[in-house]
Amino acid sequence: MAQMIFVNLPVKDLETAKGFFGKLGYGINPQFSDDKAACVVISDTIFVMLLTEPRFKDFTKKDIADASRTTEVILALSADSREKVDEVADTALASGGSPAGETQDLGFMYGRSFQDPDGHIWEVIWMDESAVQGEG
Repeated sequence: MAQMIFVNLPVKDLETAKGFFGKLGYGINPQFSDDKAACVVISDTIFVMLLTEPRFKDFTKKDIADASRTTEVILALSADSREKVDEVADTALASGGSPAGETQDLGFMYGRSFQDPDGHIWEVIWMDESAVQGEG
């Protein structure tokens, strides 16, 4: 079985967060979702658990970081092309997200970032596989 990752993120408004990720083209797995959590399916091995802040608090004794003011993590996803990077970032910005940084264009690597409605930072990155394979 392939190793999977479940990223758990606290959200202020579950329906807003679900709607945002739905507009990005990601589905919700109802088997792992209820009125306090939603399992966003990014790929066969990547899932984002959107948890209401009270539900998220069940898993930690620490304070929940206010992602609109502080950054604890930057989540980066690969894309198949530069165009896909732009498509995802543009859709995020048009769907309630906000800019999170400058476009990175190194020729062999291209990326853009945005914040989701809760302030979590996401990057979408394309890398030219031939350039990466050539370094070795």
